[in-house]
Amino acid sequence: MKFDYIIVGAGSAGCVLANRLTQDGKLRVLLVEAGPKHGALSLRIPAAVLQNLQSSQHNWAFKGEPEPELAHRVITHDRGKTLGGSSSINGMVFIRGHALDFEGWRQAGCEGWGYADVLPYFKRMENYSGGETEYRGEGGPLNIHRPSPQNPIYRAFLDAGEEAGYPRTEDICGFCQEGFGVLDMSVHKGQRSSTATDYLDPAKTRKNLEIITGAQVQRILLDGISATGVRYKKDDGQPVETYARREVLLSAGAVGSPQLLMLSGIGPASHLQNVNVPVVVDLPGVGQNLMDHPDFVMKYRCLQPVSIWPQTRLVGRFLAGMRWLLRNDGICASNQFEAVACLRSSAGVEYPDIQLTISPVAVNDETWEPLSEHAFQIHIGLMRTYSRGHVCLRDSNASTAPQILVNYMKDQRDREVLRKGIRLVRELTDQPAFDNLCGEEIYPGISAQSDQEFDTCLEKKLTTQWHLSGTAKMGNRDDRSAVVDAQGKVCGVNKLRVVDASIMPAATNGNTNSPTIMIAEKLSDSILGKAPLPRVEAPFWQNCDYDTRQR
Repeated sequence: MKFDYIIVGAGSAGCVLANRLTQDGKLRVLLVEAGPKHGALSLRIPAAVLQNLQSSQHNWAFKGEPEPELAHRVITHDRGKTLGGSSSINGMVFIRGHALDFEGWRQAGCEGWGYADVLPYFKRMENYSGGETEYRGEGGPLNIHRPSPQNPIYRAFLDAGEEAGYPRTEDICGFCQEGFGVLDMSVHKGQRSSTATDYLDPAKTRKNLEIITGAQVQRILLDGISATGVRYKKDDGQPVETYARREVLLSAGAVGSPQLLMLSGIGPASHLQNVNVPVVVDLPGVGQNLMDHPDFVMKYRCLQPVSIWPQTRLVGRFLAGMRWLLRNDGICASNQFEAVACLRSSAGVEYPDIQLTISPVAVNDETWEPLSEHAFQIHIGLMRTYSRGHVCLRDSNASTAPQILVNYMKDQRDREVLRKGIRLVRELTDQPAFDNLCGEEIYPGISAQSDQEFDTCLEKKLTTQWHLSGTAKMGNRDDRSAVVDAQGKVCGVNKLRVVDASIMPAATNGNTNSPTIMIAEKLSDSILGKAPLPRVEAPFWQNCDYDTRQR
């Protein structure tokens, strides 16, 4: 069977491609997804994030290699395994990244990926509840909701930021990304918005789109150095080969895309030889440059009964669930991340490198069950890591999960910034706005004061924000570490592109789902031979005294 395009992976990027490539009805497109269809009720409920992450049906839940700087702990890397991919199981946090992230991409040799180039695609993808502005879009496929935080814990967090001398931003995705503000979420009318619901569902009825679920791609079919199709296995185990007249598009994510490239003989020659995969194209960057946003959680007792802990107990959970089923509102209609801070860790840092998010409930790190008391937690996310890891094959079997080593805190500079983050959170919770709310620091505990004590806590508890990226890095043709060019085309291979978070040359500030969708929107135009959208030269705020002031 032949199609014009074959898309591998119906995740955050793949669903976008499926929609855009089939709009005019002229191109036949096949979308291949290893996971099941998108029918579970939990995938619609914003507050069911933990339930979805614990579902083996919808989550790859890759086990990483023992992390050397984390006391050799094994970190689980949750990745969506269903239509919509990670956008169907993630925390629904919507943040684009800083304008200077994309200027960095451009300066790294990715022409056409500066802030003015990507902003029109961010706008095109959005249906923003706050309406269209110079920075925001209206009428696009993806529904984005601006919450109105009512819980006193959110309000104290935002007020404490101002008391500590930080700016207050009206829109973290707009003119100013530095400071404290309300955090948008991909939620619409109380239900999760994913690329499955907002991009794929409207396209499902198109006769030129075929969707196959429960089909794991084994490798890319090649004729010399040209991609011709893919081989996949359905649940019955029988291999199927299907062919693409124009291109094969990999959207299997930061783990799956490099894995498929290597299984197909495209990657570092020495590594492929070690696992008995015949080398077709020696491409050293495949699987390298792995990045993530490390996450460290500080927990506090709440002096007032205003956390959502009672609603997480059996009766409260039942009542909240019934309210959502009847009205699509209440605590089940929120991801419980409604306020955020993007901060610079110290003077001399050009733009934010720390993200703080607060949740009006605290959970056990091992069981993910809420603590049996009124409490809240603040997440410290390191946005620009110096450490790099890799994704490698274990063997030549496509069913074998790959090796994932992030190398958290391998570079000491990452450790230093995380320590600063802990101290910044303590300064924040000491502000007057928290006087009547913030009680004892449960973890790490106020007894931890020295760098050494902080390091011990980080080694024991640091984990992931599930933002793996960079393993098929985009760059110019002179960059030996680049895997794809600025159009997503795989270097040295014809008719093959990668379109997902793996092509990010550097991770963006904040959660990576929004920029991944933007990447697919932008590259869909390139695939179709369309001119890029006109640049939008919108100004953005930067602290003019960043060299000498932290805030």
